[in-house]
Amino acid sequence: MIGYLRGEVLEVREDGVLLLCAGVGYEVNMAHSCVLELEAGKEISLYISESISPYDGTVLYGFLTKEDKELWTLFKTAIPNTGAKKALEFLNKALRSVADFHKAIVSKDPKILTGIFGFTAKTAEKLINSLKDKMDAVSIQGESKIKVLDEAPFMTPVLEALSALGYSASESRRAIEKLYAEGVNPNDKIENIIKEALRVLKK
Repeated sequence: MIGYLRGEVLEVREDGVLLLCAGVGYEVNMAHSCVLELEAGKEISLYISESISPYDGTVLYGFLTKEDKELWTLFKTAIPNTGAKKALEFLNKALRSVADFHKAIVSKDPKILTGIFGFTAKTAEKLINSLKDKMDAVSIQGESKIKVLDEAPFMTPVLEALSALGYSASESRRAIEKLYAEGVNPNDKIENIIKEALRVLKK
């Protein structure tokens, strides 16, 4: 069983990579947010999990960190009717902020799961019911972003402006999270922050 691969990225695809290892090319499925960090021609290391599909045979799933793989495995094993691909979709959303995802599950707060992570109300309840007693076993990556963002002076006017332009609350917050990660100046003019948020949303 393959548990780890290190090699050159031959191709970057929307849902994974083609990884060259010792002359063999491995097709590896990955969370889309992780794929965005990769570049063809670069060498990377991936934690690997194999899944058997009745249609595709053995399918490889890759993760940039051991913690990502642990969280994916938890989704796949603890949430009813969740296969490898669906678990990868859940992971892709949870990686926006694992600390806040953990907080939402433990505190049984579906609003965070729907508003920040983009889950439907039905899925949010399913996640809480399935994971509320199991999340403490998961390694937490990074720090909480929600409180920091909510306390930012530009948060409310920017959200209101983006809402008026037709963007949902979850889309707007994700754009602001991206700006925060890029080091947005919280003292900049609101107009400039809105402009930058639109730049992110239109990518």
